[in-house]
Amino acid sequence: MQAYVYKSQRKQDTYVYLAVRDDFSAVPDALMATLGPLSFVLEVALTPERRLALADVDAVRANLAERGFHLQMPPPPVAPVKVPRRRDD
Repeated sequence: MQAYVYKSQRKQDTYVYLAVRDDFSAVPDALMATLGPLSFVLEVALTPERRLALADVDAVRANLAERGFHLQMPPPPVAPVKVPRRRDD
């Protein structure tokens, strides 16, 4: 299965995977408005063996088959680790 990946110009680290190149008809209008302009980044073959950095390939394939698109959002920020202050007695 081929996927066509587009980067949002408005939302940092947000990507839309499409089943058909340049066919945004499956993406809801409200989502398109939120993402702003999209620029083509990559064409990729999504095989079961393929690994993606921030997405589960099976979930991407399922979304493309069912909806025609997959939205990849940035990972949630990691809370800083609080280090207890050392008290000098």
